[in-house]
Amino acid sequence: MRAQLATMLLALTIAVPTLADPPKLAVFDFELLDTSLQGQMNGPRRDEHERLMRAGEQLRKELAGSGKFQLLDILPVNAAAHDSNLQACGGCDVHFAQQLGADLYITGVVQKVSELILIMSIYVRDAHTGHLVSAMNAHLRGNSDESWSRATTFLLHNRLLAPNYGAPQPQ
Repeated sequence: MRAQLATMLLALTIAVPTLADPPKLAVFDFELLDTSLQGQMNGPRRDEHERLMRAGEQLRKELAGSGKFQLLDILPVNAAAHDSNLQACGGCDVHFAQQLGADLYITGVVQKVSELILIMSIYVRDAHTGHLVSAMNAHLRGNSDESWSRATTFLLHNRLLAPNYGAPQPQ
């Protein structure tokens, strides 16, 4: 009887697939590409730098809370990442993600065209190959804490965490 019970439990253990661990994700801080006249004349602004940091924190917090990803701490490479332009550094972003042991990584950039027109872009890449997995953007109207937060929330809920986002739809 015990042998039959042990055999059944073993069969159930083998038959029930184990859930894979969620992918390890590194979310780098956002970068600002300021092509506005104001930016050319006045240089970097503290409030915009703070918004960049808050956008990255908002992404990390909500993605970690979703349970779909295992978030990695970027602190070991954060200083080097801030010294680089992750969008055009010749692969340093991939190298940083690999140093962290990531499966996927996210970089983001906010392009400031003017005080009223900004574009937030998020790029998800495979950390093993550097290939782009997904790209998304949101256009902001107004350079305020509220507009940045809403754009980040939109991209999180309607793109990054949306069910079946990017999957082919039946026609």
